[in-house]
Amino acid sequence: MTSVMQVLEQSVVVFSQNYLPLCRINIKRAIVLLVTNKAEPLDFASEGGWRVHSPSLVIDVPKHIRLKIGSNERTWKVPPVNRREVLRRDHYTCQYCGSSKRLTLDHVIPRSKGGLHTWDNVVIACEKCNSRKGDRSLSETGMRLRKIPKAPIHPAIAFAEQFWINVQANLE
Repeated sequence: MTSVMQVLEQSVVVFSQNYLPLCRINIKRAIVLLVTNKAEPLDFASEGGWRVHSPSLVIDVPKHIRLKIGSNERTWKVPPVNRREVLRRDHYTCQYCGSSKRLTLDHVIPRSKGGLHTWDNVVIACEKCNSRKGDRSLSETGMRLRKIPKAPIHPAIAFAEQFWINVQANLE
């Protein structure tokens, strides 16, 4: 039998009105959304949810809920290309060797050769790799990127992609 504390540590996936998975929230927030009629249960999962008791109410909380209200979140903008955001995108590791020490910004196509300060041209590099590459292109140095740089995507889109990847993996 699941203890009260174990139930309160659970999370629920929230879907938008048009069934886009948005995020994961704690069960307490899900209960508030259900009780205030701002969300409804979704029963497409084969496994059930949790039954929660209070002195005056018994509520079944499913593993997935759908918002009934439009989400008027502020518009998400692609963050500026700066050290903090590029470090976050590249997981604080050099995109050439994987080191996490003495990190700097590097322009894949050097600015002196027409490279721009954009998401697809700026990566994190350790000082050693950055000085080895210098003012040259990757083809001139024989160096390779661990992954192709690109702009960050909206957090809800990233969550939705990972959610459906996990659902697909569970089906196989």
